Amino acid sequence: MEAEAFDLIVFGGGKAGKTLAMDQAKAGKRVAMVERGLIGGSCINVACIPSKALIRSAELHALAGDGSAYGSPAEVGLDMAAVAGRTAAVVAEMVATNRKGFEASGLDLVLGWGKFVAPRVIEVATDAGPRRLTAPAIYLNLGTVADVPAIPGLAAAEPMTHVEALRLETLPDRLIVLGGGYIGLELGQAFRKLGAEVLIIEQGPQIAAREDTDIAEAMTTALRGDGIGFAVSAKVTEVSGLSGEQVTVTFEDGSCHSGSHLLVAAGRRPMTSGIGLELAGVELDARGLVKTDPQLRTTAEGIWALGEIAGTPMFTHASLDDYRVIKSRMTGGDRTTTGRMIPYCVFIDPELARVGLNEKEAAKLGIAYRRVTLPMDVVPRARTLGERKGFMKALIGDDDRILGFAMLGAQAGEVMTAVHMAMLGGLPYTTVRDAIIAHPTLAEGLGMLFAVQPAKP
Repeated sequence: MEAEAFDLIVFGGGKAGKTLAMDQAKAGKRVAMVERGLIGGSCINVACIPSKALIRSAELHALAGDGSAYGSPAEVGLDMAAVAGRTAAVVAEMVATNRKGFEASGLDLVLGWGKFVAPRVIEVATDAGPRRLTAPAIYLNLGTVADVPAIPGLAAAEPMTHVEALRLETLPDRLIVLGGGYIGLELGQAFRKLGAEVLIIEQGPQIAAREDTDIAEAMTTALRGDGIGFAVSAKVTEVSGLSGEQVTVTFEDGSCHSGSHLLVAAGRRPMTSGIGLELAGVELDARGLVKTDPQLRTTAEGIWALGEIAGTPMFTHASLDDYRVIKSRMTGGDRTTTGRMIPYCVFIDPELARVGLNEKEAAKLGIAYRRVTLPMDVVPRARTLGERKGFMKALIGDDDRILGFAMLGAQAGEVMTAVHMAMLGGLPYTTVRDAIIAHPTLAEGLGMLFAVQPAKP
């Protein structure tokens, strides 16, 4: 079979890949984008967008049920099929928007499973038959999938991953979540707000393992306040039953918990196996991630990797910056992945947002800092909203620049962005402290936070 020649091929249509493909197609290049079927990438289809749509439904349901606290008592029911329908509708709209963007750019969207059959040659099994594609430049953007740990009985129990959980049309009676990371916390709380009993199991000593202890403890307290149960430092040794009917998890100490549904949110693995990367000369590290340099070049000539399979943090906005790194190289720039400041949010209630260093990371790096904290309860806007849980925290360097910021509170992501801009500009914390910030807003709390006398930990 003769290979069709393109100027460049994007293998996988995640955020970085699809942005690059459309950009280059609009610039007049002949571009092929190989995608297994998730038009627009995982974020739109099975991750960020549908999960946040579900979370929004859960928030409104819980708020309506608590209406008496705001002077609006009412009986509240739940139509889980309608919740799933709204989530699917949000996804469908964004998929359609992405497809139109692809068509308008002029790229060749090749739908089907692809694999390398030779250096810089990809064969795709499409519905119309196999196609072989080649190009002098290939960009891998294949992403990751949920990992199911090798626990006896777990696979046989047919647990849900986030993909299936986001499509449920019947509310679980009792949901067991295996994993206390960000995905498990977001979905666990969403289903709790919708009315399910929820138990979150974490084998480590705290949920949200990468966060400082004070943040993790405050998150745990807030989630317990919603009625979520926790089992931490809990090693699951066996799973029995069938998710969707009756499932039981057994711990190392012999104790066990049962539920109607089991959700596995215990990490992700890169989609790098079984696609012929060895034939292309692309090397992987011990975790199965593609080895890249700071310009995202792989070990194979003419092949780059973007997004999660390159070890980029698993956030859509981080993947987008990988596109900027690649575009910089194309235009003679020197942008790299080194030293990037990547913010992130966890969409629980109260919301968590963080940028820069936390205390764990500063201590590990031997960086001296001073700390300021402020409870959200003292921020006037938080009180008017009835969103008084959580706190702000910032780390300040010896030169008065902000080293890191974390907030657990309402609209934390929006507030964090203001601090992020100050950090990018190298501004001293006093600039934020002395700024005239509109009242009453949640961002007004930043002035209050930085008015606190910084202290060493």
